[in-house]
Amino acid sequence: MNTFNRPEITDEKIELIRRLIEENPNMGRSQLSVKLCEIWGWRGQNGTLKDMSCRDMLRALDKARKIVLPEPKKATSKAGTIMKIKHLVHDETPITGNLKDLRPLRVEIVSSKDKLVEFKSYIDQYHYLGFDRYIGENMAYMVYSCDGAVLACLLFGSAAWSCRDRDKYIGWGKEQRKHKLNYLTNNTRFLVLPFVRVPHLASHILSLITKQISADWEHKYGHPVLLLETFVEISRFRGICYRAANWIRVGSTTGRGRNGGHHNAILPIKDIYLYPLDANYKSKLCE
Repeated sequence: MNTFNRPEITDEKIELIRRLIEENPNMGRSQLSVKLCEIWGWRGQNGTLKDMSCRDMLRALDKARKIVLPEPKKATSKAGTIMKIKHLVHDETPITGNLKDLRPLRVEIVSSKDKLVEFKSYIDQYHYLGFDRYIGENMAYMVYSCDGAVLACLLFGSAAWSCRDRDKYIGWGKEQRKHKLNYLTNNTRFLVLPFVRVPHLASHILSLITKQISADWEHKYGHPVLLLETFVEISRFRGICYRAANWIRVGSTTGRGRNGGHHNAILPIKDIYLYPLDANYKSKLCE
């Protein structure tokens, strides 16, 4: 088996997962994901088990009621366990008015421990998905008004491994994608705080981010990003701010999860938006 491939989730594999859970009642989610990766030979390019991706897949199957996962274990200091987010008390004084009254906005990378705690608190309390974890290479931003009020939080992480409409739009093949995927990043969270109601703010923030994220990425990881992606859940949102900021809708997901491998839709359908940061991104990604 090619260890870089995501396993195709068939009925037989779902039955295997069910059997492992039933026969090992004391096995936690982390142990289960490691065991499955070993069985399927699911490893990354560096040879390490893809247990985090496997755990994402298991949660998606559990949400779709294909399996019943054991309850998460209490948080500990060990890697891979459930992380408890500290919820801070935030100033929720309404911020309204015109965008010009808040400008110039200040976009800051979240780097200090204190800011990271604050960032996680905002995302976990106010974003409908909460804060899960960082996925691979990542960049977190907090956005402030000219007088220092927090307005928004954004998180960028690893791009989805497989996405039919995105991959067709880029025009790359599996081998090109495997070697160039790190030149994409996924806007996994975008939160304008719920007590901030200012027209055109969200699209303005997106425009500011696109002007600096590639340089920020190169400074942190030693390489730029050429293309941004995001996935907008169509049952909840219309993607207006992304379209206003000139992101390109290239299609919709199949509902099979960020790592693919499922026959049937198990997740909400999402619109796919891309934003090129380099005029020659297609040729560079398809080299």
